Amino acid sequence: QVQLVESGGGSEQAGGSLKLSCAASVASGYIFSACGLGWYRQRPEEERHLVSTISSVGTTIYVDSVKGRFTISRDNSKNTLYLQMNSLKTEDTAVYYCAASCGKWYWGRGTQVTVSS
Repeated sequence: QVQLVESGGGSEQAGGSLKLSCAASVASGYIFSACGLGWYRQRPEEERHLVSTISSVGTTIYVDSVKGRFTISRDNSKNTLYLQMNSLKTEDTAVYYCAASCGKWYWGRGTQVTVSS
């Protein structure tokens, strides 16, 4: 069992920055460092889409729309995933979810990010 809790969302103006965190509570038998992790986002009336992933060995993937602006990272000593978001755009407005692939997929409840012009 892995429980994920996102934080750090909020309202920001275009061009600003936000840093999301995802704290994981990992039951005995699960190893956070062995899990693949990711951030997804869902805009109103749209499906949830991948933003970025980071593997257990630190390999990262970004969707084209956030490349050069967002940075995903993980701190295995703290069981925490991060997403540094810079140069925010209005189209980044969405609910952001963290996810962990630890044998099965686990999801957080999401944190709202609102970017205004």
